[in-house]
Amino acid sequence: MWETFVRNLVIILAAALALAGCAADDGKPQVKAGPGVTADTIALGVLTDMTGPFSQSALIRIKGYELFLSELNERGGVCGRKVELKQKDHGYNVDRALEGYFELEPQVLGFIDVAGAQMTAAIAPDLMQTRAIVAPASWSATLLGNPHMMIVGTTYDLDVINGLDHLKRQGVIKDGDTIGHIHVDSDYGRNSLEGSRFAAQQWGLNLVTRTVAESATDVIAPVQELKAAGAKAVFLSTSPPQTASAVGTADKLDWDAPFLVNAVGYDPLILDSPVAQAVVERVQVVSPIAPYASDLPGPRSVAEKFERKFPGEKPTGSVDHGYAIGIAFAAVLEKACAAGDLSRDGVLRAFQDTNSVDTNSLTGPLRFSLVGRPSSTQSYIAKPDPEVPGGLAAIANLFESDLVKLKGTRAK
Repeated sequence: MWETFVRNLVIILAAALALAGCAADDGKPQVKAGPGVTADTIALGVLTDMTGPFSQSALIRIKGYELFLSELNERGGVCGRKVELKQKDHGYNVDRALEGYFELEPQVLGFIDVAGAQMTAAIAPDLMQTRAIVAPASWSATLLGNPHMMIVGTTYDLDVINGLDHLKRQGVIKDGDTIGHIHVDSDYGRNSLEGSRFAAQQWGLNLVTRTVAESATDVIAPVQELKAAGAKAVFLSTSPPQTASAVGTADKLDWDAPFLVNAVGYDPLILDSPVAQAVVERVQVVSPIAPYASDLPGPRSVAEKFERKFPGEKPTGSVDHGYAIGIAFAAVLEKACAAGDLSRDGVLRAFQDTNSVDTNSLTGPLRFSLVGRPSSTQSYIAKPDPEVPGGLAAIANLFESDLVKLKGTRAK
């Protein structure tokens, strides 16, 4: 009886060792797996606007993901598994977004893209239950309170502070001056306004604000009012059509005050519009992401690879945005793999333990381990330029205002 037991135990151990040997031979680390993880693949979700008002930037951003993932997979992927995308179009409709989310969620490990503030807010409660991490196509500071949100780059308010600091260092504005801020009545606009309010308080500026509805087709009256108030500069946290309206109005009023614009408020298509020349002369864009035409090694490398992979495709800065998110998401997955845990809890732990991601100047250095804090605090400043690919030329590379550092200290 004892001999039979020992013999069976030896057989079981031998079989287990053989299986372990086979697993080691295929080069794939043995890890705990979660939804979307098979022996050969890791699936990530894309829930975005492919047919609605933000489809142009979304479709180019997806090409940024595809460019990065093609290179990642050529190197062997993550944990010996190819990383693939599963995509759903919500057309910028909340109901469609929820439908797409609940269809994708069981099939993916996490979401590399969720576009739209309303859509992100709609799925946020479920993330606490599913434990999936999400990289929203947004830089709103309000999302930092959700431990599942991967915000790649500075937040809107910090971009505003960095942009105003840039104007101050140029001598365009000084302590005590009047500045204006026109913002959409949304999470994006309200978070951006926090930045100008903080700067105004610290520098003794007179801040005049105007709110416009997201659906507004023009911002003529607010621009007229800010001109009458004597604003030396105006920050626009608006949609691209509203940006065009504001700058076109200033041109008609013969008002030469400079306009700073958040990255999401600028679209290169403006350069094909009747207000193109006014935009070139008056606008500067503040962004967490490098302009596509930036001459730094990282953005230049992405541009060269994009043009080889997608010949004839018209690029924008969304290429760099997608590529940078790909770098960040892959860094988290690789950290989870090293810990032997590709479950959602394992990926969430890896995300919250990631304190250094180098995107090669596509963004500032990223750090996700400081809960509730932006992953980066540096911004680019660029000018619209119809002569360069992507329609933006960098005029100031990554930098951080001393006010951003002060704001961060007060947030602790």
